[in-house]
Amino acid sequence: MDLIIRRAMLPPRFARQTRHAVDIGIEAGRIVAVEARLAAVAREEIDAAGSLVTPPFVDPHFHMDATLSYGLPRVNASGTLLEGIALWGELKPQLTQEALIERALQYCDWAVARGLLAIRSHVDVCDPRLLAVEALVEVKRRVAPYLDLQLVAFPQDGVLRSPGAFENLKRAIALGVDVVGGIPHFERTMADGAQSVRMLCEYAAEQGLRVDMHCDESDDPLSRHIETLAAETLRLGLQGRVTGSHLTSMHSMDNYYVSKLLPLMRESGVSAIANPLINITLQGRSDTYPKRRGMTRVPEMMAAGINVAFGHDCVMDPWYSLGSGDMLEVAHMGLHVAQMTGVEGMHACFDAVTANGARILGLQDYGVAPGCAANLVLLDARDPVEAIRLRAARLAVISRGKVVSRAPAARAALSLEGRPAEVDFKLHRD
Repeated sequence: MDLIIRRAMLPPRFARQTRHAVDIGIEAGRIVAVEARLAAVAREEIDAAGSLVTPPFVDPHFHMDATLSYGLPRVNASGTLLEGIALWGELKPQLTQEALIERALQYCDWAVARGLLAIRSHVDVCDPRLLAVEALVEVKRRVAPYLDLQLVAFPQDGVLRSPGAFENLKRAIALGVDVVGGIPHFERTMADGAQSVRMLCEYAAEQGLRVDMHCDESDDPLSRHIETLAAETLRLGLQGRVTGSHLTSMHSMDNYYVSKLLPLMRESGVSAIANPLINITLQGRSDTYPKRRGMTRVPEMMAAGINVAFGHDCVMDPWYSLGSGDMLEVAHMGLHVAQMTGVEGMHACFDAVTANGARILGLQDYGVAPGCAANLVLLDARDPVEAIRLRAARLAVISRGKVVSRAPAARAALSLEGRPAEVDFKLHRD
């Protein structure tokens, strides 16, 4: 074999009824064996020594075209969502493809060092030059050997509100963008928002594409475009291919309405993405006290059988000045905000940054079983709860069967200051 990981503990979701350490055999970029004691030899072996090995982290909601642009052309003084959108509008005329590509590749290095091997990034299509689209399509090509990057055509200024945005979206799809996006709550009226959902879902159905909409990212309990999105999903037969991101208005909705909404979402197969770090930062800004935190109803949706994942959303951009690409930090914040501190809840938050996001992206062969892609992360923790608690160091990151990042164990033991691991490759620089 090419690689064997010895004495690995698996997350409960992937453990297949066993709570004992296993050996994982890898050959030609695939997992070929998961056994208690693998009687085989390999060119390379890693002794996990009882530490946790998990499929990679997945970020199903990110904005790579804006990442690492903090301070350009100025800082978001108010810290609000609307000033962030206005600031992005100021920055767009100054963007160059070279700078976009360089920042995105730097972020991909950060991501891989933290075991984040699959990202869905929204990319603004309201600039008719499609500079950001062309840049991220190039980034997607360069990182393909080791990172799954899925792109969403995102009309940041509204597909109806921004002249030419729908045609730009179609052009972006033709250039290689994968998913149809939208932002119905940012259209000028509720009626326009509903119309945008219908037209975008119809286009996605015609093209056989997935849909991922920024939906109801608002403190307004009457922002109910998720209802339209779920209904259109059913009408057009898009079950399993549609996601509503943010859904923060659900935080403020009355319980009776939500009791009707959740079954509709479950029936439609719409997934949901909460972005804990950003939702609690941007929502409730106009409140005094009591102050709403804004994150959507994660435990309630999970209990209703809706697939819910966590996204990072932003890292050092016009909307958020912090972040590092660490999905365990996202899970840690989500766990606290959703008050999911029971054992099952904490494991569910780990799933929200791994398997649930993989389902949204439609990743094939994700998991820890023979036949799965050999994409794995060795964490300096014994189980998912400890991994979240410590934001555990990534002792090794394996992509396509190759070790692409390592953090020595002695250094990992002192990793609470959050220093990144060393990335052993620069494939995209070639």
